[in-house]
Amino acid sequence: MGSVRPIRALRDEPPALHTRAMDNLRYIRETMEGASAFTAVPGWGGVAMGITAIFTALIAARQANADRWLAIWIGEALLSFCIAAWTVIRKSRRAASPLLSQPGRKFALSFSPPMIAGLLLTIALYRAGLGGMLPGAWLLLYGAAVTNAGAFSVKIVPAMGLCFMLCGACALFSPAAWANAYMAAGFGGLHIVFGAVIARRHGG
Repeated sequence: MGSVRPIRALRDEPPALHTRAMDNLRYIRETMEGASAFTAVPGWGGVAMGITAIFTALIAARQANADRWLAIWIGEALLSFCIAAWTVIRKSRRAASPLLSQPGRKFALSFSPPMIAGLLLTIALYRAGLGGMLPGAWLLLYGAAVTNAGAFSVKIVPAMGLCFMLCGACALFSPAAWANAYMAAGFGGLHIVFGAVIARRHGG
């Protein structure tokens, strides 16, 4: 007599309960991470960047040579980058929020393209002898970077970016003699004001 075979193939065993629970928890965690904001924007770091920018504007204003003026502001940009990097890392560690989280990656990817464009535009304008347009271009592109990245951060960040863009637009259509004043007002004053507000509302 032949063996009796079931009409339907036996179903695979359902996944273990703990496996499904882990998958659900992973999905919830990734969803919450994607919806959260990048809050490691430095407050007191922004204030420090503003103070160094004001001192830089005072020093740069005394330079008769355009090359020295440019070198001084490039040095300030490097100093500000170091201040920002250190304070962002410090704030993220204190908040136990990894820099490479999904909001952090979105913030960095949105911030980087305008900054890269600013670097290339600096070289192009300098080679073309149009250094007088650099302050407006720097303020505009930095503002665009902050506005883009602010979409993944707290609400005050994109507002700060728009103020930088407005300052840059004014600088583009103002006399070249006002360049340092706009640089001091933008990279100095705006950083100090918004940095202080961020520090008070969202921590240093």
